[in-house]
Formats: sequence, C-alpha cells, structure tokens
Amino acid sequence: MRNILVIGWGQSSSSLITYLLKKSFSENLHITVADVSLELAKSKVNNHENGTARTLNILNEAERKEAIKNADIVISMLPAHLHINVAKDCLEFGKNMVTASYISNEMNALHEEAVKKNLIFMNEIGLDPGVDHMSAMQIIDRIREKGGKMLLFESFTGGLVAPESDDNLWNYKFTWNPRNVVLAGQGGAAKFLQEGTYKYIPYHKLFRRTEILNIDGYGKFEGYANRDSLKYKSVYGLDDILTLYRGTIRRVGFSRAWNVFIQLGMTDDSYTIENSEHMTYREFTNSFLAYNPFDSVELKLRYYLKIDQDDIVWDKLVELDIFSSTKIVGLKNATPAQILEKILRDSWTLKENDKDMIVMQHLFGYELNGKKEQIESSMVCIGDNQTYTSMAKTVGLPVAIATLKILNGEIKTPGVQMPILKEVYEPILKELEENGIVFHEKIVPYLGYNPERVTG
Repeated sequence: MRNILVIGWGQSSSSLITYLLKKSFSENLHITVADVSLELAKSKVNNHENGTARTLNILNEAERKEAIKNADIVISMLPAHLHINVAKDCLEFGKNMVTASYISNEMNALHEEAVKKNLIFMNEIGLDPGVDHMSAMQIIDRIREKGGKMLLFESFTGGLVAPESDDNLWNYKFTWNPRNVVLAGQGGAAKFLQEGTYKYIPYHKLFRRTEILNIDGYGKFEGYANRDSLKYKSVYGLDDILTLYRGTIRRVGFSRAWNVFIQLGMTDDSYTIENSEHMTYREFTNSFLAYNPFDSVELKLRYYLKIDQDDIVWDKLVELDIFSSTKIVGLKNATPAQILEKILRDSWTLKENDKDMIVMQHLFGYELNGKKEQIESSMVCIGDNQTYTSMAKTVGLPVAIATLKILNGEIKTPGVQMPILKEVYEPILKELEENGIVFHEKIVPYLGYNPERVTG
C-alpha cells in the first residue's frame, strides 16, 4: 500500500483525513497520522482499517526522519515555522510534500534542489492561500486565452458564522485562530493599487476604509484591505494591472465597531498590563480612558470616542461585557491584545450546534475586443457541524486532493510552488465542486474605481 504521512492534526484535518481514508480502498492507501498527542491522532483515524495513529515529536530528528523515510508522500499540518524541518528531510529521502501554509523564504530556498530531485513541494493549497489562488488563476487565464487584458483584480475572503447560527450584534464568531483576528492588519500599512496609483492605509485607519460587497442570496458584506496586495502582481502575472486589492470579509458594521478597540489601544500586543490577572473587564476598559472621579467608565468612553448612546456600535460594546465589574481577566502579565482576545472568546466562541461559513468573492475587470467587462465570482460554503466545519472543508480538502493528484502523477511540475498552474488548479477545482465548494460567476458592468462601494 502507498503510505501518506500526515504530520500534525490541525483544526482543518478532519475533512482532510476523512477524504483520504474514504479513498484508501480504491487508491490503495494507508494513512499515518502523526502527532505529539497520540489521543488526538487516534481520534482522527477513528479505528479505520487503513489508518494508523502514532506519536511524533517533530523536534526529535531521528523520530522525524524515520517517519518521513517510510512515507510515499508527506502532508505537514504543523505550525508554519516547523515545515522547513520536514521539507529538508523530504529532500534527503526523495519525498513529495504538501502544506497549506504560505511559502517562507527558507522554503523557497529549497526550490532548485527540489527541481533537481524532481520533487514537488506544494504550498499554499488551503483556503486563503489556496482556493483563492486557484479560483482566481482559472478566470485570469481564461481571460488571457481569449485575448483579454486584465485591468482590475479584487479578491476577498472571510471566515464567518453561518446565518442560522448568527445570534449576536457583531454578526461574527471565531471560526479560526482568535489571536489572528485580534492582531489583523498590524505590522505595517495596507498596500494596494487603485487605478494605477499606489495606495496605503495605516493601521489606525484600516477599519474605516472598507468596501461593500454583495453576495447573491446572502446580502451585503464589507471588506477591509489585507496588509500587502502588491506581492500578487508578479505571482498572478498582473504586472501591468491598474487595480489590485485583496481584503478580508466581515458583515457590514463590524469594522466600524472594531475600530473602537484600535482607537482605545486594546489590540496592542507590545507591552504587558500591571496586575492584569486580577483586573475586571471594567477596570481593563477604564485603563485606556482619562482619569475622572465623577464620570462613569461608560460615559468617559462615549465622550472620548464620540459614540451616541443610541448608536448600534454602543450596543455591540455593551454586548461584550467590557463594562462588567464581576468578570475577571485572569491572565498574568497579559498584553492588551491577549486580554481583548479573552473577552471576545466569552461571546464569540462557537456553540455546540453552531455552523461556520466561508465567503469568497473575486472581481475581474478586463478589456476584450475594445470593450470593458467585469466578472464577479462568488463562493459560499457552510459547515456541517463542529467537526466538519466549512473551514475544515475549504482548507483540508484542497490539501487532500492535491496530495492524491501528486501521488498519482497527475500533477508533475517539480519545485517549491503554489497552486497557480493549470495542471494543478483545474482538476482540484473540479473535485472541490463535487464536494460542494462551488463558485458562481456573473458578468457585471465594469466599475473600475467606484466610490459608492467605499465606506468610511
């Protein structure tokens, strides 16, 4: 049997491992799930006759090399910084490798050697990055094949709560790493292209510069700019494009309310707060406001940020219990960002029967035969339950499908890469459609820069 080694179980591994186990009979596969926790690995294999669970300490070189040497292909679902250890072993033993993470500089440095050894190191084959690359390149390549010239490319992705589980004023719950949500947008200005002009949005203004999106059947959403859209110019072959913008999707109104936390300083992760372990949520909120022995915390915050009492933003803040004098932070030497994450977990953790939702939309503006047109391509995926979430499906399935395509020789181009080649994206997107991850396209008027879409 052909042995697929999955290292690290991850939040998206349920769909990944289930797919491979289902294919194991027809494809002659044995799936080995290796994790530092044997119990977690066993829970994913679920006593399947073609699956094995084992412990693996990724930092134990001998143990790691033994596992990789005995595999036919390796899937790394480890934290991104640990992929390089696996990749170097794969080079040594001549094994192909698949990850969902961004290509690091260290990984990219292995490209020439991987090509020499005819090995495929497929990266960025999850959701974002992953499904976004494939679904975008499919349409960009189609436009080019017809002789069209790309003028505009905008792409938005968001992990949200499904409509049937949406029961808070923020229309949001954590469907992935909460820390990444709290720190979103930090680390430099957002950079993008707008009608041939380079544009920059500093962090303190990021959540007040949003675009309005419409998804058929699901209503309005908003998108705020990702940190660096410009790196995709060369990746997608869009060096001459006029507008290039990538963003994150939220429900309308989220960003304006989130901006309150930024203006207060609650998303700062650069220093710790004294006595944080014993602070109440109210004391934490008050620590960012001016001293006034006569005004309440609520009044000071409203006055400082000019929020009316009947503003929905105020109701959203109250809903999170940030003024509670009984809830305790309970985190020692915590940063503001860590404390805010703790507060948000109280309200935004998915309940047992909640479902999540992935929303993605691309806009392609182009000129063909002297006429400017625009394609709008949208995808919505709703999770089944807390095990087979939409996040697990949209991250795990592309990884699993790519692994099998590589193993079967259907994907052949060697080297460190992302899924932007037709031999990669066409068969994977086709199979994703069969699993309910479907993009719907429609032609809309070419807008270029449309000020009516921009809020803030």
